[in-house]
Amino acid sequence: MSAHFRNQRGPSRGRSFSRPAHPGRGGRSFGRPSYGGRHRQSRPHGGTRIDVSRFINKGATADHVDAYVPKHSFMDFEIDPRIKHNIGAKGYTTPTPIQDQAIPHILTGRDIVGIANTGTGKTGAFLIPLLDKVVKDRSQRILIMVPTRELALQIEEEYRGFAAGSGFLSVCAVGGAAIGPQIRRMRENPYFVIGTPGRLKDLIERRVLDLSQFRTVVLDEADRMLDMGFIHDMREILAHMPKERHTLFFSATLSREIENLIGAFLKDPIRISVKTGDTAKTVEQDIVRINGKNKIDVLHDLLAQPEFDKVLIFGRTKHGVEKLSKMLVERGFKAASIHGNKTQSHRQRALGAFKQDQIQILVATDVAARGIDVAGVSHVINYDLPTTYEDYVHRIGRTGRAGKRGKALTFIE
Repeated sequence: MSAHFRNQRGPSRGRSFSRPAHPGRGGRSFGRPSYGGRHRQSRPHGGTRIDVSRFINKGATADHVDAYVPKHSFMDFEIDPRIKHNIGAKGYTTPTPIQDQAIPHILTGRDIVGIANTGTGKTGAFLIPLLDKVVKDRSQRILIMVPTRELALQIEEEYRGFAAGSGFLSVCAVGGAAIGPQIRRMRENPYFVIGTPGRLKDLIERRVLDLSQFRTVVLDEADRMLDMGFIHDMREILAHMPKERHTLFFSATLSREIENLIGAFLKDPIRISVKTGDTAKTVEQDIVRINGKNKIDVLHDLLAQPEFDKVLIFGRTKHGVEKLSKMLVERGFKAASIHGNKTQSHRQRALGAFKQDQIQILVATDVAARGIDVAGVSHVINYDLPTTYEDYVHRIGRTGRAGKRGKALTFIE
């Protein structure tokens, strides 16, 4: 039978952010920005033309989105009662569509291809049955490969909740963090290794990660790993694993390249698609025309409105994101930034402050924001245009999650 669950300490939260004064709601106004208007093509910096009309969609209220009726409850799944207890402790009551459809197949050992929008509960869909696999067979080792460190950290945080009290060690193997502690934890024979391709390769080359013992792999956000040029690393890492393995593959898109990966990596997979469109129906989308005004003033005018209570702003470059964040702080807003030039501890601290409502605004680059899963984001603002429509979809997927309504605004010069 499974090992006795024992107390396990959660992840370190780090120190909290200082709290600069919040701007007065009745401060000076820069005039209401222009919404909507004639649609035209816009060219993002260095990118191809994107049809601006695709940034406008009035969305639906949560009440008008067709409700999914799950076939199972969490109590129905044949998983260890202690995992069910932890699921309840996290406040989860009803499986999301991807969880409802994927968990039963994963429990039986079938390979899975899951096509789903961001924010659909994919992490729980694979962590819950894989944790049960480890509980029932202590020889199991699980590899979870993701495109970015933020997503890896998010998955590890979710894992700690589902595995609370189990003592089942996990390692988050990502770049931007000291490799020494990761090596030491790897030598303790962890049950779950969650990592990015570059750091995983480094640990394999240092002979501290032996994947011959890992018979289960999750490839999460595989389309993004492909976009970021990790295809050769993915193939090299999987070559170190047994050919007879359990493979779970999740992607938001299904292209010819993705189909090729599925053919190469999976064996007779079950295909599950819960994607109903490129963007969530609960995200209202619109454009803001600058019309010759000062762009930062237009942004200020928006952020000073009461409904903009938890805002994620996207910029194109690391320098631009850092500069914008500082300008907002100087104007009295509670803001922070995450981008590639920030240390891992700074990025985690900024994200933690945003989650805990210690700051109102998080300014981010596309790569740094990948994998962010923060409840209650009221608005996503594309201060700079995304390079591709796919980047746009990933950006605005940070709001309107779990059936709640959100709004996405895109600035057009």
